[in-house]
Amino acid sequence: MNTSQISVIVPIFRIEKYLPKCVDSILNQSFLDFELILVNDGSPDSCPEICDAYAKKDSRVRVVHKENGGLLSARKAGLRNARGKYIAFVDGDDWVDNYYLDVLYKLAEANDSDLVVTGHFREFDGKIETIKPNSTGIYDHDQLQASILPNAIYNGRFCEHGISTYVWNKLYKRELLGKILYDVPNEIIMGEDAAITYAYLSISKSLTVSKIPLYYYRQRHDSIVKSIENPQMEYYRLGLLMNFLKSKLQGVLNENNLNEQIRYYLYSQILVRSGGLIYDKDGSLIFNPFLNVASNSKVVVYSSGSFGQHILSTNNKNHFFEVIRWIDLDYHELKVGGNSVRPISSIDNAEFDHVIIATLIPSNYDAIKAELNLMGIDEEKIVKFNTDINEISILLNRLGFDDDFKFQLN
Repeated sequence: MNTSQISVIVPIFRIEKYLPKCVDSILNQSFLDFELILVNDGSPDSCPEICDAYAKKDSRVRVVHKENGGLLSARKAGLRNARGKYIAFVDGDDWVDNYYLDVLYKLAEANDSDLVVTGHFREFDGKIETIKPNSTGIYDHDQLQASILPNAIYNGRFCEHGISTYVWNKLYKRELLGKILYDVPNEIIMGEDAAITYAYLSISKSLTVSKIPLYYYRQRHDSIVKSIENPQMEYYRLGLLMNFLKSKLQGVLNENNLNEQIRYYLYSQILVRSGGLIYDKDGSLIFNPFLNVASNSKVVVYSSGSFGQHILSTNNKNHFFEVIRWIDLDYHELKVGGNSVRPISSIDNAEFDHVIIATLIPSNYDAIKAELNLMGIDEEKIVKFNTDINEISILLNRLGFDDDFKFQLN
């Protein structure tokens, strides 16, 4: 059996527009000792033919064709067919730097690491942002247990991870990954990356974190869910993820720390998907995370990303506040309901009561707030989020989550 140092696994479903750029970027690596496993997850477009064409041209490419089963099942199929010492994941609508595998491999080998984490680039509407990890360095088993894992999901600032959830800016050992990936339920279709990353981290004995950005993550307009059609099902799926994380981490973290990390993570995921305002089945408002923002307030929403779109979509249905402007520094054409994105300079203090910065990432929130202050926006009008852990616990219980974060689907 031929072996390689790295197996690169690419799950593929309905991405024919982006797939060639992804595959070409992998095949053009400076590092040569790898195999590329393209997993066609029952894609109904031309992706299967594209995959087969690459396999005919390059002996490093192997194709797995399977019935559609979702992202996790595709990653598992890739791992079952992998022969490398290490595993790298690449999403089929993204692409990588020419030195992506070379840097990952050298970081792993030089430090004998079970897991390598690097920076990445975020591409959105043609603009690229560089994202770098904070906790760079080399960590042994004791340091992982003492300082990394207790802050991995929640690092002390709301919605900020100590270790990013993504699987694609990381390098895993194949044998170790096999002890985790097959246990992740295929029914987890929200937060799949987090299920893999944090469970894997719990059994790792060494970690290397580098700031070097190597991966280009493409955030697509057509991949952002604009509204929640079935909140109960969304909560059920989030419950599967959170319960899985608790089951895998409870042996390495104390109960209070673990529960706090998962509560904050679950709360943040609910906020993003609900558009902030959380309603009961009968349409009555049960939770408003926007502190001091009352009904019928005149509101400016900052950010045209997924959270901003969810806020507008939810408000279009329920009309809690009056959105008088939707703005973003990265101005681009986008419309939700009757609102279109406008540049940051299009607002004036006299027009509105509050500005909601639609991000839960503290560093992004701080940077946006600073820019708004420079534009003369009254700091008192910039909204803060409710992060009271007791109120969050009451909310989660009211929604139907038990102490193990399972959701009772009615």
